[in-house]
Amino acid sequence: MGVPYDGLTVGDLLFRAFRRHGDKVAFDGYGGRYTYRAALDLIGRYQAVYKRLGIRRGQHIAMLNANRAEAYLAGVAAQALGLCMTPLHTLGSLADHQFILEDSETDWLLVDVENYAVRGRELAEKVDRLTGVLTLGPADYGTDLRAAAEDIGAVTAVVEAETSDRVWLSYTGGTTGQPKGAVRTHPAFVAMANAILADFEFPDFTNYLAVAPISHVGGTKLPAVLHLGGTVTFMNGFDPGKVLTTIEQERISMTLLVPTMIYMLLDSPELEKRDLSSLEYLLYGASPMSPTRLVEGIERIGPVFGQLYGQTEGYPISVLSKADHDASQPELFASCGHPNASVQVRLLDDDLNEVPEGEPGEICVRSRQIMDGYWKRPEQTEETLRGGWLHTGDVARLDDRGFLYIVDRKKDMIVSGGFNVFPREIEDVLTSHGDVAMAAVIGVPDEKWGEAVKAIIVARPGTQPDPEVLMRMVRDSKGAVHAPKSVEFVDEIPVTPIGKPDKKAIRARFWEGKGRLVG
Repeated sequence: MGVPYDGLTVGDLLFRAFRRHGDKVAFDGYGGRYTYRAALDLIGRYQAVYKRLGIRRGQHIAMLNANRAEAYLAGVAAQALGLCMTPLHTLGSLADHQFILEDSETDWLLVDVENYAVRGRELAEKVDRLTGVLTLGPADYGTDLRAAAEDIGAVTAVVEAETSDRVWLSYTGGTTGQPKGAVRTHPAFVAMANAILADFEFPDFTNYLAVAPISHVGGTKLPAVLHLGGTVTFMNGFDPGKVLTTIEQERISMTLLVPTMIYMLLDSPELEKRDLSSLEYLLYGASPMSPTRLVEGIERIGPVFGQLYGQTEGYPISVLSKADHDASQPELFASCGHPNASVQVRLLDDDLNEVPEGEPGEICVRSRQIMDGYWKRPEQTEETLRGGWLHTGDVARLDDRGFLYIVDRKKDMIVSGGFNVFPREIEDVLTSHGDVAMAAVIGVPDEKWGEAVKAIIVARPGTQPDPEVLMRMVRDSKGAVHAPKSVEFVDEIPVTPIGKPDKKAIRARFWEGKGRLVG
């Protein structure tokens, strides 16, 4: 008959860590230092303030904050009381933030006013549905949570959430259309934390530099770090010189960066001046990384790289280990690794049939850590979870050793002269040129071919690659169909708030008004 078990809540998981590790330093860096014991005490104080304000289980709270302990603990306090938390990306527009607050049916908004006072006021004035606003620090609107918590006295933190409660409502980046909210209940969130613990190569002592926004993938590592008794060192904003200095001075052993951040580190004059010997694990993900620049990173920073793959709807899905970042097997640099131990992966065609080995198919996933569904979007939920699989929208091949190789996003595929062209393959060739810092490939309108391949290039400082040489490189490597018909040099490639090249924004300049959906 078995033993009935619904799983843990987020509060169960994290409170255990806070109690176990007591006087160790849990959080440091931007926003101050907190021991595990002090962190749990602050959670209790926050919860008492919430209850005094009438905040209750089942309500929704949104968070607009920099990377700092107070904000993270305010979110944990709410989740442990049975609230559902929605993080707002700090680089999001006012329109994006307003849409998310209204779409998610947010009741309460918490604002880090030291960094986002103006945006917080704008949202407080524009979003009528808000029951109230909380601020970290004094402001001329809302309730100062920090001051109220100081006045409340010591209160024991409690877990009142049920496993069936919604705990996390996180919005997609919107690169393929309007953002959608992915809902997770507590067991799905805890499963995500456990998958990270199982498959990621945490150092013996983890001092994790949280510089990527904790509102998104950068924050998913925190439960695992805390479970292991490590320290989270917060940084407010990304500056390559400051990151390198912090790694040296604070003896950082682990961090997570998106590829554009790594490129900036490699191009920083500070890189050769800093002692990075403490760094044991540098995770990268969110978008593909140039294999050429990855080799450069290994040579200059060390054999510390690990790749993660996943998405808002399902994370993590696969990991490429440090050992697999092996210069003697350079083909693996184009892989996103092996599926995590907790996921089932199939490459399927549009009819849900598994494709033959070596052929491209859509990555489809089953796991407890995938989302429960999209918030208020039953039709899109049904389509994305069609056949009992999470359809990632990523096209990949699988080799005979079980390594996944993402070819590209289905929506980024170019159809030129009736042939399917995957931009990722072209971008990898282009960035192998020594003078190319970044590349983005899109399809643009063409009377003859329907879509023509176009390359957008950021050159390394002080260089000017020859467009004909770049086009010939692709032609020699991939064939004439893949060769760009045009090359454009730009100072920077637009990226989404989480650091992905924003193909939608790039395509808009060429496609708007020409009958093709930009997204």
